[in-house]
Amino acid sequence: MSAEVESIAWAGNAPWHGMGKNVQHDRSPREMQIAAGLDWHVEKVPLQYEHEQRIRDADQFALVRSTDGTMLDIIKSDNWEPVQNDAAFEFFDRFVTLNRMTMDVAGSLRDGKIVFVLAKMNQNFVIGSTNEDRTDGYLLFTNPHRYGQAVDIRLTPIRVVCMNTLSLALSTASKAAVKFSHRRTFDVEAAQSVFKESLWTFSNYGEMARFLAVKRYSNQALQHYFDECFPYVPNMHTRRPVTGQSSANAKRALEVVESQPGAAYATGTWWNAVNAVTYLTDHKVGNSAETRLHSAWYGKGERRKRQALELAIKYAEAA
Repeated sequence: MSAEVESIAWAGNAPWHGMGKNVQHDRSPREMQIAAGLDWHVEKVPLQYEHEQRIRDADQFALVRSTDGTMLDIIKSDNWEPVQNDAAFEFFDRFVTLNRMTMDVAGSLRDGKIVFVLAKMNQNFVIGSTNEDRTDGYLLFTNPHRYGQAVDIRLTPIRVVCMNTLSLALSTASKAAVKFSHRRTFDVEAAQSVFKESLWTFSNYGEMARFLAVKRYSNQALQHYFDECFPYVPNMHTRRPVTGQSSANAKRALEVVESQPGAAYATGTWWNAVNAVTYLTDHKVGNSAETRLHSAWYGKGERRKRQALELAIKYAEAA
């Protein structure tokens, strides 16, 4: 695997990216941590430099993985403390048990800089009368081994028919993301409220989806929508989008909007439009599954999908 995806373990059905190894579904969070290759610690190591044949302290620290010496980041404050994987998984063990969830995927991205767990909630909603277009609720738990970044939990619904993901973390309901500062003790009790907030946000997202599934787009509005989601940028140095022209990915979205997995459930609606964006982002855009996974959850793809939902609501309200 490339450095983008260092290790992954998954239980149950294979995730859309197809990477990692399958493990038994009844594994405990601790067993999942070990299976995913996350049974390691990080250390703060003082940085030094040589000047005029003298070794001097740099007043900074390297965040180093103890097992292999990989440097994950540079720490610029003595007060900052990392959250160890053991502590993160201990918290998640309690969270999963209390809320009757199941841990489906765990892994490490970018050489250990991002450790994540994806856990399934006992919540779903369906679109239409056939109950075939189902979206399941998941929580994405992230422990970033990066200076200045905090542990967080975010709601990440997955549409089953196409395995599209959408992070709701959270432009419209920020209460559903609980963030822990590295500058204080890892606060388990404060995190318990995230489940109730996530239930509310997931229910709200279901209402958005049902609304989008009954609002039909016009061809002109759909073209403008995809041009906003995938702007045409002729100059990669300035990265300034140009209006009036369609990018290659905007054209691809038009091609797949009524042929993507699950398109038959909401033909001609804004639900199909927003899922065309998430489908391309999760499955097609980018050089590889490894880069898509990181982008879809933590990078440009994650931001694009949130924007796509917000834009689709605006276009549907105007329809």
